[in-house]
Amino acid sequence: MFVALVYLFAPTDGAGGSGYWLEYWWLFPCFLLGATIVNTVGISGAALFVPFLIFLFPLVASPLDAATIVKVGLISESFGLSSSAVAFVAHGLVDRRVGTAIVGGALPLVVGGAFLSFFLPEPVFQLMLGVVLTLSAYLLFQLDLSHGHTGDSVETAAADGGSDLPDDADKLGHAGVSTDGDGQVTRVDRSGTTYRYDRSGYAERFGTYGFGGVFQGVAGFGIGEIGIVSMLRSKIPVRVAIGTNHIIVAITAVAASLTHVFGGGLVGAHQMDLASTPWNMVVFTVPATVTGGQIAPYVTSTFSTRTLKLFVAGLFVLISIALYILASQGLF
Repeated sequence: MFVALVYLFAPTDGAGGSGYWLEYWWLFPCFLLGATIVNTVGISGAALFVPFLIFLFPLVASPLDAATIVKVGLISESFGLSSSAVAFVAHGLVDRRVGTAIVGGALPLVVGGAFLSFFLPEPVFQLMLGVVLTLSAYLLFQLDLSHGHTGDSVETAAADGGSDLPDDADKLGHAGVSTDGDGQVTRVDRSGTTYRYDRSGYAERFGTYGFGGVFQGVAGFGIGEIGIVSMLRSKIPVRVAIGTNHIIVAITAVAASLTHVFGGGLVGAHQMDLASTPWNMVVFTVPATVTGGQIAPYVTSTFSTRTLKLFVAGLFVLISIALYILASQGLF
């Protein structure tokens, strides 16, 4: 539907024809692989998409300016993470109460970071990218993202029916959740696995997700990578933390995308209207990220992410070094 709407109605400044729309077909497999990786680990898609567009994209096409890079990364990430978030909800791996509280606190900082990005020189932008990638790499090296159960329970229950299955009529899919008088949450996912935890730790989660939200607005990623550490520190089970993190990153990515597209004119910065969007790129990157988002929950439930986590962290280190070199050339 998105591709059809873009093809029929998107302003392209007179460009069109098969040569225009098929120019970047090769982005589909690149973004499909990237989306599957980041959604499996539980981080922002733009954490890979933005460095890809900075370093690899110019090898086969014309370089993009920083504003366009962030916009393409955010638009693609918004669709991909939204797709993956729906899939995680269907699997019963999203705590809506925790997610809603974090989004409410982080959104103003995300939007503020997006407005800030309009005034940042490109070397400063590259330096900030390097900082958030370095921090993300450190957190990935430190965090245990194996898909065990960080909580009290590893028991199983019937996934569809049975007297022990918590029931939430508003919840998508067969899974259910209940909360007792002491605030203890019992959650059963679609496969029948039971998780028990409480929702304490709101203050720490607000701080980390708020800090990451500024980077999310500026660079297109950061809130998921930085924030998930507080989710795990408060003893929320790993798979529930990753699923809830997807909802948070998806909503904040949408907010940041809208601000990047329409917000420049509001503050007297450069105008980034719809016509400036490279639609012939996003018609391939968006379907790729949506597909990767749907694949990720199945990979998550069957694949140990330790090796993948270390690979992504190592990649972040290399990208950070390259960004620091680029930033130093521009600043000095």
